[in-house]
This record gives sequence, structure tokens and C-alpha cells, in this order.
Amino acid sequence: MEVTIDKYSGFCFGVVYAIQMAEDILEKEDSLYCLGDIVHNNKEVDRLNDMGLKIINHDDLKELSDCKVLIRAHGEPPSTYTIALENNIQLLDASCPVVLKLQHQIKEGYEDIKKIDGQVIIFGKEGHAEVTGLLGQTKNDAIIVTTVDDLEKVDFSKSIYIYSQTTKSPKAYKAISDVIAERVKLARKENVKYIVHDTLCRQVSGREPQLKQFSKDNDVIVFVSGQKSSNGKMLYKSCKEENVNSYFISDVNEIKNEWFLTASSVGICGATSTPRWLMENVQNAIENIA
Repeated sequence: MEVTIDKYSGFCFGVVYAIQMAEDILEKEDSLYCLGDIVHNNKEVDRLNDMGLKIINHDDLKELSDCKVLIRAHGEPPSTYTIALENNIQLLDASCPVVLKLQHQIKEGYEDIKKIDGQVIIFGKEGHAEVTGLLGQTKNDAIIVTTVDDLEKVDFSKSIYIYSQTTKSPKAYKAISDVIAERVKLARKENVKYIVHDTLCRQVSGREPQLKQFSKDNDVIVFVSGQKSSNGKMLYKSCKEENVNSYFISDVNEIKNEWFLTASSVGICGATSTPRWLMENVQNAIENIA
């Protein structure tokens, strides 16, 4: 049985940058605060915790002062920077450049569309760290849409700018955008702006078609990802659509021998938040079963 790791799977450059920054600091210092999980993968978070990385939340941040705090790749709203300034906290900003660019776009778009009493829609998961940061650019005034049902919050007689969380599926973003466009058309209001902004991360969206082919090329797919990863859930769904023998795991102990009884090839892949070392552990475990 041949067991192959997808060469395109694993950390995106934003996550690599954040983790490298944390590791560099922890080589010189005993501990470092990080605002939220540095990556949506429990095993990698545990590894960095052992090195001295301490995960805090926004309530914790308000109680800290005179220290260093790492901002992860997902980015933060303006309120985080205000708190840091007031509490003399040194922020080590590892925000992904793609996310920072989107934050700037949304801030400018919000200021522009409010001049004509319009609305900003953010397609993403409410409460997700990146979405919270994006929402903050609009003074928490944007409308977050996750499903078609959420469109009940939108006034389709007003102008709309729509943006997406960077890690969403291109197919899902187009589907929700098409529904919004149709409802704007049905409202039949003149001089209404409706603009869909292309804000998806190409490193993430480009993995979906590649993973579909990888899933076709193997008898069994083992997708490795943290349960919290939105990107992981999206990419795993794409694998499952192409290969029914696709299985989602977060750690080696979730592997089941019966998955491989008739398999001659097994493909291992993961999310942008999945460390390479974890996929290699999964590869070794499956090879031992064989």
C-alpha cells in the first residue's frame, strides 16, 4: 500500500510567519502571550504551549500591562490596538498580509458606502477571529452572513458592498453573492450600488481544485485538521465530494484499520492550519498498519 502526503497541504505562509515569530521569541524568553489560538490545530498549540506560549483572550488582554503579546495571522480589530496602547502592551503583529489588505479594503469601503446610506456585508463565520477583525473595521456595523437565512438582516433597497472571509470557498462565495444580486434586482430600486469584492486568499482557494484531483488519485483519503478550522472543514468537504472513502481526523489515535482493508493507495492531506509533522505522524501510523 502506497501512502502519500499531499505536497501542497499544510501551513499557509501567514501561519508559518506567526509560528516562526513565536518560536524565535521563545528561544530567547521563557514565555510569550498570544491573543487566541495561534493556529486552529490543537496539537500544534500544545507543542507551542510546551515551549512557553500562553494563550489569552480579549478579557485577559484588558488585565495585562507592560508585556508582549503576539497577534496571530487572523488579524485583530482596532479596539485591540487601543487596549494595547492604553496598557503599555507591546504587540508583536503577525497578521497575515492578505488579511491586513482586506481589513484596509473594508475600512475604505465602509467609509465610502456610508456616504450613501449603504451596507457592508461580510460573508464568513460569525465569531471567527478573522471575521471579528474585519467587523471592527466597520465600527461593528457590517452585516455578517453565513447562510442564505442571514440575508433577512439585509435591506435590499440600499446599496451593498460584499466582502468574504479570506478562507471561504469560491463556490460558496459565488452562490451567496448570486442570491444577493437577485434580491437586489427584485427590490427594483434605482441608483443602488451592488459590488462584490474579490477578497479570497488565492493560496487557500487554489488548494480546493488541487485537492479534488488528489482525492481522485487515491483509494482512501485521510484529511488531518483541527476541529476549529473553517478552512479544514471546507477542504475536507471537497475531498469527500470526490472520494467517499475520505476520513477526517485530528490526531493519529483516530485512525481505524478497516479504512485500508482494500486500499492500494492512501492520500494524506490537511488544512492551512495543519502542521507537516502531524501529517508525517499519520503517514507513519498508516504504514505500520500496512
